[in-house]
Order: sequence, then structure tokens, then C-alpha cells
Amino acid sequence: MKIKANSISEYLENIPDERKKVMQKLITTIRKNLPKGFAEQLGYGMPAWVVPHSLYSDGYHCTPELPLPFINVASQKNFIALYHMGVYANPELLNWFVSEYPKYCKYKLDMGKSCVRFKKMEDIPFDLIGELCSKMSPKDWIKLYKEKLPPH
Repeated sequence: MKIKANSISEYLENIPDERKKVMQKLITTIRKNLPKGFAEQLGYGMPAWVVPHSLYSDGYHCTPELPLPFINVASQKNFIALYHMGVYANPELLNWFVSEYPKYCKYKLDMGKSCVRFKKMEDIPFDLIGELCSKMSPKDWIKLYKEKLPPH
């Protein structure tokens, strides 16, 4: 589901009313727990936190003029999505998240490579997401990203 917006506040204005409070809480949780240095912006049409070019001038290898993506959140048609590139790139972080998830949620984890899908708005584990957000600094993410980059 594509939300037309030029800013995060406009994005929030344009999502269904029943999701506004939950998305705002998710964004607030990320803001409060993400280490300093990440920049907040609209990325790929959704709220995003990136490593700015001032910290990593190479940018995203697929599109170097864009900053290095880290976290995105989106209101999709049937769920709210959290995209966390650190979980995708770091098996230890992924294993930690998968093992912790059942302690916070009664529903089965619905996850792709970097995407966690929340179909039940009342069962979003905000405390767990906050802890996940706190586990990787921009410096950590840059180091891991460079290690995982294919040789060119």
C-alpha cells in the first residue's frame, strides 16, 4: 500500500485512522531507543532511519546518492511492517530477536529477511522493538554493512 507523503507527519496523516496511534507509538519507540547518529527521514515512501552521508559518504551501494538505510516502518494493506537491516545482516541479532519474540507476543512471529509483519495491532511488542533499536549504533551498522558488501 503506497502512502503519498513528503514527510513523516504527512505519512501519518494519510494512513487509516485505526493505525495512526500505533504507528505514532512505533515511531516514538524507535526515536527514543535508536543510538545517536541515525537520521530520520522519509525513505522509499515510508518513515525511515538512515546513516547520513556525513557519517558514511559512500551511501547505499545500490543507489549511492541515497544514505545507508537501517530501519523503515510502513502501514501496509494487511499489516504494519518493521524493516530492520541489522537483523537481516547479523545472524546473532536475528537469533536474539527470534528467541525473545515469544516472551513478548502470544502470536507467532511473521518475518521475512528484514521485515517483521504485525497483523494484530494490539500485539506489537514495543518494548522488544525498543531494545532491538538500541543494539546497533551507526558505527556498528557501517562496519557490518561494509563486511557484507559484495566485492566490486
